[in-house]
This record gives sequence, structure tokens and C-alpha cells, in this order.
Amino acid sequence: MVAVSTFYIDDSGTRHPDHQAHETHHGYDWFALGGVLIDDDQLPSANAQIAAFRLRWPQLGTAPLHSYEIRGRHENFAWLGNDAEVCNKFLGELEQLLFALPVIGIACVIDRPGYNHRYREKYGRERWSLCKTAFDVVVERAVKLASEKDRKLRIYVERCSKADDAVLRGYYNSLKDSGHSFDANAASIYNPLASVDYTHALYEFRTKEKSSKLMQIADIYLWPMCIGGYDDGNRAFSALKKAGKLIDCVLPRELIAERGIKYSCFDLVKQASRNAKAE
Repeated sequence: MVAVSTFYIDDSGTRHPDHQAHETHHGYDWFALGGVLIDDDQLPSANAQIAAFRLRWPQLGTAPLHSYEIRGRHENFAWLGNDAEVCNKFLGELEQLLFALPVIGIACVIDRPGYNHRYREKYGRERWSLCKTAFDVVVERAVKLASEKDRKLRIYVERCSKADDAVLRGYYNSLKDSGHSFDANAASIYNPLASVDYTHALYEFRTKEKSSKLMQIADIYLWPMCIGGYDDGNRAFSALKKAGKLIDCVLPRELIAERGIKYSCFDLVKQASRNAKAE
């Protein structure tokens, strides 16, 4: 029997370099792909834990756990704004669920202004969709982690339109058939996998509806990993890190840059931080 790990991938932000970003309360502009990796033999336990949590909160009904709605206390989670005690209890139990699940968070987060600053003049409209960059990076890092345990990797992405699903499937097939498409010299510092490694390791690609329990967990994990690139003191990000639930927590320090959460094109963010400290 083939040992498999499954990577549940969600997206966040605007994937096209030239599209206007959505306004956000935090003011940051990113595109990210990421979520949670879990060994398949742990799936029954994880789904049972999530189901038990939902039973304790009948207010959820059939609504999926959705990070944006939970944080904003609106739409299906408007009831969280009605009673501070109930809200705190729910958030506390949700946090404990996130810590208890046998998953690891992995993501690639691209700062869109930094990406355009670095590549617009050189490549113009020939710049890759940010989705292509993020997919190749985050899947490679998940493959490396799964391969350490002699497991193949299944990819689940949240179902979107047929066109978007086909694009992601194309990225998957390209990795499996011929490996990543990054410049060999630039990628060499990350010890990239060869095409034969992907051929051996990649097991399956499927799409999942938002009703998938673990796809919802991927959604909740992704936002803290995104915001952590701009504010590593963010409470949600710090809590996951302290609980050992992010890939950086299970890697030796010297491998984090190569295999941990990838924050790409953050040059402008880092410069702004240095300028703020110097004032």
C-alpha cells in the first residue's frame, strides 16, 4: 500500500500582477497559496475532531469555517458579534482545535508590490501569474516534507471555476512531467528538486469543495501565515508558531530559508521596516 500525505491548498489575495488589489483593513497586498499537510492515516482522526467541534457549536449549522467571516464577525458568523463571552469561548475552542489537529501549515506568500518592483521593468506583461510562482514553490516544499517520511504527495485545491481549476492542474502536470520552471542559477540556493523527484513523489491532483472539513482548516491556517510575513508578532501567527504547527517549527534552523514558509519579494517590506526603525 502506498503511503500518502495530502496537502490541502487554499489561496489568498489577487494572483494577477497588474490587477488592483482588494482593499483590506490591514493595508497589505499579497498573493498566497498554502494550507495544511496531513498524513492520510491521520485523516479519520482529524475529521472526527472537526466534526466534534462543530457539534459543540450548533450555531454553525452547515456554514463552512471561513477565516474572513470569523475575523470580521459577519455573514455566517455575525452571531459572534452579539455576545463577547460566547465569541471568546468559540475562538478559544477553535484555537485549541487548530493546535490539536495532526497538520502542518505550509505557504508561499508573495508581496505584490515587491514582485512588480522586481520584475515589471524586466519582463513587463510577460511576468508569470503569481499563482504559477506560488504553486511551484509551495508544492516543492510539501514534497520535500512528505518525502522525508517516504510518502507520496496528493494535492487538493479548493474548487473554483473550471478555467482556474484547469490552470492549477496544468501547473501540477508540468511539475510532474518536467519539474519546476525557475531559472536554474537563481533557484540553486534552494536545492531544487529534479523532475524525476516530482515524477516519483506526486501522487494525485484533485479539487475539493469548501464543504471539505480540512479545506476549511487550510483556509484558517493560511491567513496567519500571510500576515506573519508583515507582522511576525501577529497573535494568530505567533500562536500557531508557538504551538509548533508551522513547517518552520519542524525544520532545522539552517533549512528554514530553503524549505520553510516562503515570503517572496518582500524587499520593499523589509526596507520600510528598516526605515521605520531608523526614524
